[in-house]
Amino acid sequence: MLSIIREAGWPIWPLLATSVLGLALIVERLLSLRRSLVAPRGLAEQVMEMQRNGQDSPEALARLERNSPLGRILAEVLRHRNQPRDDQRTAVEDVGRAVAHDLNRYIPALGTVAVIAPLMGLFGTVVGMIEIFGSYTPSGGDPAQLARGISIALYNTAFGILIAIPAMIAHRYLRGRVDTLLNLMEQIAARVARAARPETRP
Repeated sequence: MLSIIREAGWPIWPLLATSVLGLALIVERLLSLRRSLVAPRGLAEQVMEMQRNGQDSPEALARLERNSPLGRILAEVLRHRNQPRDDQRTAVEDVGRAVAHDLNRYIPALGTVAVIAPLMGLFGTVVGMIEIFGSYTPSGGDPAQLARGISIALYNTAFGILIAIPAMIAHRYLRGRVDTLLNLMEQIAARVARAARPETRP
């Protein structure tokens, strides 16, 4: 591996740093977007039971808010359950947008890694081509410099593509996962909102 890095020349170092950054972003998002952390199973039932028993005190709602992103949304549902439906929906949507922003954190950066990695590989290719052309002199070419230029060009191109492919796959997967979690939380919030509305009698 070290010999490959040496043959790839100095342009490989920014690519390696980009690959480490991309891997760190992927691992962080995969761990943060687990269902058990974002929308714990059974939380909706616990919240509805808490509301039915009159245990939805400000302190309890504050604890619920810290529980998870879903808990943050459900706490807002309970806080505004006695308000008009439109006001409740507006308040919950505001919190939902904040939650969506938090869930999408670092995903655009991962998309940036997928886009710039091939460009950085192309830059390495250009550096390698410069080495190749520099090997030619009126008296002939330097085979060692020619071989080094070809190595720099090919290795950097390959590394750029190798970094971009998994980064793009992870970017698309994580975006889909966020959309799935947001849709799930929206359905749960709507169900809790219906259950928490005060009964209206004629």
